[in-house]
Amino acid sequence: MEKQIINTPQAPAPIGPYNQAIKAGNMLFVSGQIALHPETNQLVMDDIVSETHQVMQNLQHILSAAGMTFSDVVKSTIFIMDMNDFSRINEVYGQYFSGSFPARETVQVAALPKGVNVEISVIAAQ
Repeated sequence: MEKQIINTPQAPAPIGPYNQAIKAGNMLFVSGQIALHPETNQLVMDDIVSETHQVMQNLQHILSAAGMTFSDVVKSTIFIMDMNDFSRINEVYGQYFSGSFPARETVQVAALPKGVNVEISVIAAQ
């Protein structure tokens, strides 16, 4: 199976030895995204709502670069620093999907890159 590297300047450049996403066959594996604004390279951390919107916009741009949308997402993983933020993160997350939602897990973690409060990765299929 051939794999294709997906990278777009509309999402933050990787901050380590990985790619934004890998497309293998009809599957797309998107690396975890944080609230790094791709144009300014600054974190968007005014509050958990704006932070989550930036994460979802980064995911949206990567999906688009691969010719996909949130309707193609079959699995997501949400890592959060504080489970007390779950309801606000969940509310923003839900706004990016219409109709059927993907399978998902949400876990509280001890630390995330750059001190962010939320990181989300997705797997999509066409």
